[in-house]
Amino acid sequence: MSNLPKRTLLALMCGVSIASTAVAPAFSADTVNIYSYRQPGLLKPLLDGFTAKTGIQTKVLFASKGLDQRILSEGANSPADVLMTVDIGRLDAAAKLGITQSLTNETVDNNIPTQFRDPDGHWFGLTTRARIIYASKDRVEQDSISYEELADPKWKGRICTRSGQHVYSIGLFASMISHLGAEKAEKWLAGLKNNLARKPTGNDRAQVKAIYAGECDIALGNTYYMGKMLTNDKEPEQKEWANSVRLLFPNADGRGTHVNLSGVVMAKHAPNRDAAVKLMEYLSSADAQQIYGKSNFEYPLMPGVDADPLVTSWGVLNPDNLPLSNIAKLRKAASEMVDRIGFNDGPDA
Repeated sequence: MSNLPKRTLLALMCGVSIASTAVAPAFSADTVNIYSYRQPGLLKPLLDGFTAKTGIQTKVLFASKGLDQRILSEGANSPADVLMTVDIGRLDAAAKLGITQSLTNETVDNNIPTQFRDPDGHWFGLTTRARIIYASKDRVEQDSISYEELADPKWKGRICTRSGQHVYSIGLFASMISHLGAEKAEKWLAGLKNNLARKPTGNDRAQVKAIYAGECDIALGNTYYMGKMLTNDKEPEQKEWANSVRLLFPNADGRGTHVNLSGVVMAKHAPNRDAAVKLMEYLSSADAQQIYGKSNFEYPLMPGVDADPLVTSWGVLNPDNLPLSNIAKLRKAASEMVDRIGFNDGPDA
């Protein structure tokens, strides 16, 4: 593939961009080829640190979608060594697609807590983000909340959220099935649906904008979006949205707040497996966790590694210790539950 003419190679990329942390042959033994759903700019500080530490170069192939199927179609000829993505749903989907291989590694196992690793070794987390509540500073006085409370009629017409079928939503709903049981979880989700201010729509930033505009008082969202909005100099209006809300960590005094992952898998046919293992060991290390967490306002998974000061300023995260593998198993049930109650139809539908 590296011998193809430049125009032919670009055509084959079909709109997928490549970013490299150093000039190196694409598939040499001292290079790790990374397929990533995360922007190359986000990964660059992390991968620069890896190259400085090991001398191993990296190449990143980025796309917003379709990388799983690309690896599958490439088969044994795939240049992919690792796939970096977000959310347990996407990590689990890659494993179920058969494009991953198991990794048993003492360094990774020592650095990453058990609940954030696949029991069969097909994926592990790097950083985590919490699914919290954005609450209006002007219209919400309470400073604590639970997920169960979102079904309380006192919130009728006051809640915003994105699609119930989005992976972020499905992860939370799957955790509720695990904690409450299927019947109680469905009753809870129906109560949440009835309390919505509008049909689920937009991304997490859009929910904060809706609170700022007075369309709702609270919203479900991921913690890291707050950091992205507060530091967005290109779109300063997002700083205004973010400053209109504060973060509430649901179930903080109980079982803990639902969290999800950014993570990594080893590709089934990784041509540079030894170098890829070194990358995965580095990614689980304290230095890498701190770099990665800071660059995207996420929480390091390695115990004892502090999050960025901006992240810690939002409050203390007590993460739910429910194994992410349990959530992966219940994703299908959660998705069916969303459809069964017509969650995305909005309130009173």
